[in-house]
Amino acid sequence: MKLSIIRSACGSLRIHPASPGNRVSGLSRRCQPVGPANSRLTLRTASATSSSGTKPKLTVNFGKHSQKDDGFECDSSLRKVVQSTKEAMLALQRRNPAIQPLLAIIQAGEDDSLLEINKKMAGRIGLNITQICLAKECSEDEIVEEVLKLNEDPRVHGVYLHLPPASLTSRVLNTLKPEKDVDGISDLNIGRLVRGDLSKGFVPPTASAVLDLLEKHDASLEIKTVLLVGGEGPLGLSLQCLIERSGMVVLKSHWSSKSLQRQVMQADAVVLFGAGTMDVSPTWVKPGAAVIRCVPTLETDQHAMSLKSGFGYLTASYRTQNVVRSCSRWLQEQQYQPWHLRSLKLQPLTPVPSDIEISRAQTPKPVHQLADEIGLLPEELEAYGRSKAKVRLSLLDRLHKQPDGKYVLVAGITPTPLGEGKSTVTIGLVQALSAHLKLNSFACLRQPSQGPTFGVKGGAAGGGYAQAIPMEEFNLHLTGDIHAITAANNLLAAAIDARMLHEATQSDKALFNRLVPSVNGVRRFSPIQISRLRRLGINKIDPASLTLEEISTFVRLDLDPSKITWQRVLDTNDRFLRKITVGQASTEKGQARETGFDIAVASEIMAILALADGLEDMKNRLARMVVGTSRSGRPVTAEDLGVSGALAVLMKDAIKPTLMQTLEGTPVFVHAGPFANIAHGNSSVLADKLALKLVGRDGFVVTFSGFGADIGMEKFFNIKCRASGLRPNAVVLVATVRALKMHGGGPNVSAGAPLPKEYIDENLSLVAGGCRSNLRKQIEIAHLFGVPVVVALNVFMTDTQAEINLVCQIAKECGASEAVPCHHWAQGGRGSLELAQAVNEAASRTSNFQFLYNIEMPIVEKIRTIAQKVYGADDIELTPEAKAKIDYYNQQGYGSLPICMAKTHLSLSHMPDKKGVPTGFVLPIRDVRASIGAGFIYPLVGTMSTMPGLPTRPCFYDIDLDPVTEEITGLF
Repeated sequence: MKLSIIRSACGSLRIHPASPGNRVSGLSRRCQPVGPANSRLTLRTASATSSSGTKPKLTVNFGKHSQKDDGFECDSSLRKVVQSTKEAMLALQRRNPAIQPLLAIIQAGEDDSLLEINKKMAGRIGLNITQICLAKECSEDEIVEEVLKLNEDPRVHGVYLHLPPASLTSRVLNTLKPEKDVDGISDLNIGRLVRGDLSKGFVPPTASAVLDLLEKHDASLEIKTVLLVGGEGPLGLSLQCLIERSGMVVLKSHWSSKSLQRQVMQADAVVLFGAGTMDVSPTWVKPGAAVIRCVPTLETDQHAMSLKSGFGYLTASYRTQNVVRSCSRWLQEQQYQPWHLRSLKLQPLTPVPSDIEISRAQTPKPVHQLADEIGLLPEELEAYGRSKAKVRLSLLDRLHKQPDGKYVLVAGITPTPLGEGKSTVTIGLVQALSAHLKLNSFACLRQPSQGPTFGVKGGAAGGGYAQAIPMEEFNLHLTGDIHAITAANNLLAAAIDARMLHEATQSDKALFNRLVPSVNGVRRFSPIQISRLRRLGINKIDPASLTLEEISTFVRLDLDPSKITWQRVLDTNDRFLRKITVGQASTEKGQARETGFDIAVASEIMAILALADGLEDMKNRLARMVVGTSRSGRPVTAEDLGVSGALAVLMKDAIKPTLMQTLEGTPVFVHAGPFANIAHGNSSVLADKLALKLVGRDGFVVTFSGFGADIGMEKFFNIKCRASGLRPNAVVLVATVRALKMHGGGPNVSAGAPLPKEYIDENLSLVAGGCRSNLRKQIEIAHLFGVPVVVALNVFMTDTQAEINLVCQIAKECGASEAVPCHHWAQGGRGSLELAQAVNEAASRTSNFQFLYNIEMPIVEKIRTIAQKVYGADDIELTPEAKAKIDYYNQQGYGSLPICMAKTHLSLSHMPDKKGVPTGFVLPIRDVRASIGAGFIYPLVGTMSTMPGLPTRPCFYDIDLDPVTEEITGLF
């Protein structure tokens, strides 16, 4: 008979509440390995032969018996265990009133005798019991299947395997999670008991009951001898350890031993394991000795059945006690756990090797070890290989009461082709905080795009001895988030063109019949179609009830091809896809139109991923994405196309941040990576929120924004902080001597060309010019938001001490709370100790954070505020097209969204070649667009490329793979 039929026959899963109202509903079938099948013990006193000269009947000696058959009043030991367990249960429910511990019993067959004993005992305690009946001859695979289900069910706190001894194989026992093994028979729990460590394991209930009986025996057994006969399994080993720790001497024997009679005659107590015909004669037992027989319940005999009202209840009481302990431990694990981070040692070399050589020389910790060190639970981790894993968002629910740590943003001065090193500073800072100052800290980084990796920039995992590792995995695919965005984005693009084709070639009736097909004679709207009907003001759910006009309104999106704003994406720099024509095949029936490709990270879906605060929020944002406008001027959304649910499915794993580590073994979240010149340019809200809970109240989360403070930092404050509700404690502003020289009037540089001597030789005049212009302005921008600033000078080998000192001096004169040189690239975290101490001090001050503008201000005024206060423009100038768009967005109710300026990152102004702090300019706004799903309006300042091109000599010339070792070379 198949297992499923057996389950049906026996009721599959029986849930027995301890009392009315304590019900567990919807519990899926589970199965977990529990001890040596329920054991019933017979305590018998031995005496000489009876007066009749016959062998006396062995009787139960279980304290003073009550007349009640349920055995609750039969013994003081039982009452004591029940009372202590009740008290523990009450304490548990005071901490969490909703908690209801559950014991799952997996058994072979439908005998309910064991269930009844445990059910009555659970009723006294307040537990729930569930029974899972398998076939009497169930296979190992069937048992393991049930055990695995119970392992993953958080409602189950204890599992008891009431199975034949032959079914309790090593595979079965060790499939069971040790924390749910309330009968204490898995290898790990037996090992803990032998070692004497019961902080996590359990004493087998049967062993506890036997020990209880031994200690209650009329004759004191202290320093006495106990003989165990036939106890080779987990129960025998457990008993031996417990008895020896009680001060007794333990001897062991086999039933077949020739010296068995002599050993029994010398023992003060005898414990017999197993069933069958084998027994010991009462004449072997010396007067006053105790004889306890452990009889497996599946091999019932007259003695076992007679003990139901005594020893069986004592064993069950100890089992319920273990279930309550298991539940209590589980609740404790759900609380915030202090870190026990083991940092990895660095041995920096001089000269500093390449990034990939440094990364490969360090062996990262297994990701599950790192997760355990920072307080993540195993069920919150989804491993992707050995060194990286997704972290489930359930962590936020578990730690929702945990105070957040301190929130630090790393920004930079206006970037130059020479590079400033924000990601390197970020990693160096957290290495210093965690590995050296022993302060919990998390780095939150953006995921790099494949475009720059194979184009001109190279890797984005940091550099030198301040990297996220393994850097090859960091820079190549990671956990596939960008590929998921690409798939979702292009599914939506395909849906747009397909819908326009079908609307152009079909009647209303034909469209309706295909959009709402009849399945088995029944026509129904899908939930997403009902949502569209509601937005159209059609409050009907029966397709047959729609009028012809309503059908036409429902099926016709009537997209204007010239006003479609959604483009396809690809995570490769491919300039020849910037403008393309689609629909040229004959099968497209004349539906050709011009469109183009963006780089994948420029997709609005990437911005949504970075700003969503949960799966539901992401799904709603995806549904709101506007892909174009109908000919009547109505915005058309992804939900109108019926595709938003499918987009959420493609993105369901991408929403989880990826856990990695630095070279010194400190944790890193890598998640999302929108560009800062066309989107908001920050890593995800979710990564920051998860990290802030994990580091604890006194810990640090260091996140960073793209490009300069005028773009990335401004958007972090005005867009990301609005969306997340998080408030920063400090800003780290990254600068380099070389970049400051360029802003101070130094000559332009070209990629691949030798550096002019001004950037190699000491030049204090250029340094001072850059500090008093661009550095000062970026510090002032941070102060607009009321946040203290620490300047981190990323030191290069060509920097002189005089230049370093000058930067730090002027930075403090310009309002920085501190300015320090950083040597993390060459020294790792030790090289950023001074920065870590300065950040710790700055973040401890009271922050007076404020937004730059009120969200309800008119769109034009919000744009003007950013242009004047952040960029230093005299005013803004809007083209007629930009004005028309603003009017349209106001009509559609989008006027209260924040502003995300799409502007060059190479200058505070709209002119890329204007370094330092340009003045006297008017900021031109040539167009205004909206990312409704992401939740911002983005004005276009100048021409912004959303698809980079490859240079003459891209990075891929140097990247190669050894086919024998599979080692990657040339990757940065």
